[in-house]
Amino acid sequence: MTKPQIRILLVDDDMVDRIACRRAFSRDESYDFVLFEAETGQEGLRLVGLEKPDCILLDYHLPDQNGLEFLAALANDSGEIAIPVMVLTGGDNAAVAAALMRSGARDYLGKDSEHQYLKQLPAAIERMLRAQQMLEEKRQAEAKFRILVEQIQAITYISSIGESNSLRYISPQISILGFSPQEWLTDPGLHARQIHPDDRARVQEAMVDSLADSHPLRVEYRLVARNGEVLWFRDQAQAVLDHSGRPLFLQGILVDITQSKLAEDALRQSREALRSLAAHQEMIKENERKRIAQEIHDELGSLLTGIKAYVSVSGERAVQAGMPQDPLLTDAARLCDEAIEAVRRVITDLRPSVLDQLGVWEALEWYANQIEMRSELMCECAIDASAVSTPIDPERSTMLFRIVQETLTNVLRHAEASHVSIHAAQRDGEIVVEIRDDGKGIETAHPPERQSWGILGMRERARHFGGELTVTGQTGMGTAVVLRLPVEHGSGS
Repeated sequence: MTKPQIRILLVDDDMVDRIACRRAFSRDESYDFVLFEAETGQEGLRLVGLEKPDCILLDYHLPDQNGLEFLAALANDSGEIAIPVMVLTGGDNAAVAAALMRSGARDYLGKDSEHQYLKQLPAAIERMLRAQQMLEEKRQAEAKFRILVEQIQAITYISSIGESNSLRYISPQISILGFSPQEWLTDPGLHARQIHPDDRARVQEAMVDSLADSHPLRVEYRLVARNGEVLWFRDQAQAVLDHSGRPLFLQGILVDITQSKLAEDALRQSREALRSLAAHQEMIKENERKRIAQEIHDELGSLLTGIKAYVSVSGERAVQAGMPQDPLLTDAARLCDEAIEAVRRVITDLRPSVLDQLGVWEALEWYANQIEMRSELMCECAIDASAVSTPIDPERSTMLFRIVQETLTNVLRHAEASHVSIHAAQRDGEIVVEIRDDGKGIETAHPPERQSWGILGMRERARHFGGELTVTGQTGMGTAVVLRLPVEHGSGS
């Protein structure tokens, strides 16, 4: 069976020690040690480039330089030593060994006069190379991680946990804000200063809460770039824990959501514009209803009243003259009464005069009575004194009345109910109107595929005035429609 090979460079000017090392390696049963020898530091440095050893055994005292100078010459431009070096020192010279370790040596072994260190040497080399392999694997993993995170379209960062809460790493994508990673890392307060002033307190509070409770951070805020441009970011971070659950560091990502925020703002403005347009159309519709109702009342109502008067006078004159009343005139008078009643119903449906004359609460009570008179549905209306004492402007009054009117219409058409109640009160700065029926119930858990435009229209009417409309129901248990309307004046959200 072939033994794994380890290439070793031995830099030592003592021939006896070199021979002893060579014999010790030749007797090892686990590895095939290939040994290269150098008597001077310069010769050792030359062999490093020529033979590419797996590790170096270095004696501290050399003819042309000492071990510290050799390590300095071996280091690359960034000060790192790629090849693991084990220093062979005098057994009692711990200070020298410590200095060599600080200069880049991976391990050291003290020489003793009985050459007992030679027995430990193969195992020590194996241990050092295993540590080197783990270090290389860690470096490769870090390099892969850096390549990965530096390719994604986001800023990644690693931050320490504790009082300093300083950054350990930030990806080059920080350049989107006009800063280099080095600037961001060397100035601990830069991140906080670049947070938009309107967001700063909120973001800092979220970060403190996240660290205190050890829960993931997720917060959206604005950062100001070097050139003054304001960009939106979603900051998501989570603590990385050790095997015992103790937080080691914070790993996070800053995602640029500026475009989605701009689209969100545009969509919100569009919705507000559509909501305002819908409210304007409702106002035009109400004004037109009012105008038509007034014209019907003034024109058609007056004409019908006049016709009935003429028919009645003609009949009375015939009676006074002792002639029998013409049956056609009697029928004409009856038809006039029916026409006048029909006109009144049309006017009421278009715009109840009680709404303008007595206010919304009287109008609701009147309308509830009308429902009972026209159908078999028992309609109960209870208006709390807290609602009556709350002033409501005409536009809100109209909106509130129309929502109740449409809800009751839906109950009549679809609910198959025998009883419906209307209750209004003021609670916590809101007018709350509840309409509940005992019908078959609307399916709110599984909404129909076809959108209910009536309910949607009622919700949009409420939202225009800052209100909220909820519809809940349960099969066989009826439906509840609840309108919450802020007392203070305001337009849509």
